[in-house]
Amino acid sequence: MIHRLRLSKLTLWSSIFLAFILFFFILSPPSPSPAANRRESWGSHHWEKRVTKSACRNSDSGFTVLVTGAAGFIGCHVSLSLKQRGDGVLGLDNFNRYYDQNLKRSRQKVLSRAGVFVVEGDINDAALIRKLFDVVHFTHVMHLAAQAGVRYAMQNPHSYVHSNVAGFVNLLEASKDANPQPAIVWASSSSVYGLNSKVPFSEKDRTDQPASLYAATKKAGEAIAHSYNHIYGLSITGLRFFTVYGPWGRPDMAYFFFTKDILKGKQITVFEAADGGTVARDFTYIDDIVKGCLGALDTAKRSTGSGGKKKGPAQFRIYNLGNTSPVAVSELVRILEKLLKVKAKKKVMVMPRNGDVQFTHANISRAHRELGYMPTTDLETGLSNFVKWYLDFYSPSTKNPASSSSSSSW
Repeated sequence: MIHRLRLSKLTLWSSIFLAFILFFFILSPPSPSPAANRRESWGSHHWEKRVTKSACRNSDSGFTVLVTGAAGFIGCHVSLSLKQRGDGVLGLDNFNRYYDQNLKRSRQKVLSRAGVFVVEGDINDAALIRKLFDVVHFTHVMHLAAQAGVRYAMQNPHSYVHSNVAGFVNLLEASKDANPQPAIVWASSSSVYGLNSKVPFSEKDRTDQPASLYAATKKAGEAIAHSYNHIYGLSITGLRFFTVYGPWGRPDMAYFFFTKDILKGKQITVFEAADGGTVARDFTYIDDIVKGCLGALDTAKRSTGSGGKKKGPAQFRIYNLGNTSPVAVSELVRILEKLLKVKAKKKVMVMPRNGDVQFTHANISRAHRELGYMPTTDLETGLSNFVKWYLDFYSPSTKNPASSSSSSSW
């Protein structure tokens, strides 16, 4: 009897407790979705103050620039250079997981100390992009956000279409509807030359034989850019980068990947052509690339449209930005061995058919003539600067070192 009485009391109190929980759950308002939380955070008054402060320029003659991919390798360097010369700079980056986010967050901290606010968001978020254009009247857009890497396209092809095509269109849509319209400078790639065998590569050469999906999306971007220029009067300049390297670089790039593995005593794979020929790249140091980017911004003419309507022909340009001095991959390894004071364990293999090409070489005469672009950094000097940064950034005291994938990318 006593046992049954205790069991009845326990059942009664359990029922009351469950009823209370259900009553509380029914009366409680539904939790906002993650998207709603993000929208509230980037639409707040405090957020707008940070945006406008970062975009504020130091003089009437300065630019107000939206830099997409600002926490990326090139985006970080360009943003710092613009801010240092007095331009207003607002960054945008989605901090994706293509490579370790710690490196991107570290770049973000560097930018924050320089007074550059990086908005965390995606270029495919149309509401966010239009909000930025409502809050700030940008004179220029430096569009560097993209899904990078040649080989990764075989693993995740949709990410390339999402970022390099759909994201670019979304940004162009916001730009063409702006009043006034900004001038746009954006990152194409030397990969668009694809299977073209004529060297050095000139902007006049054919680019209709891409060797990778990455190259195809960049070529698509050039065609899309031309259509928006023709229809809406957007001033657009495309920059075909050639194998950019240097401090704060990308962990999936060969020079970065080789450095990591050489120091760890791991074997590195060095590719050669099927006929035993040399694989070479037109390695271009980051400081030289930044000068080319700023030169493109400084010479960009105003867009001619307003509110989505074209009022006259607008400027459309394409430039190669390279070092115009190709270096064999074997020479890259030799220089790294010298700088690191470690002998590399090399495995020579025939280059697989995964999107890479055997040789790149930029003809930069047009960029030199029209932008004043002239690279000055040789590979050994540039790699020396990179190695110093790498050893400092990845010293034993550094927490959460950035990791890289098992396959390098040129």
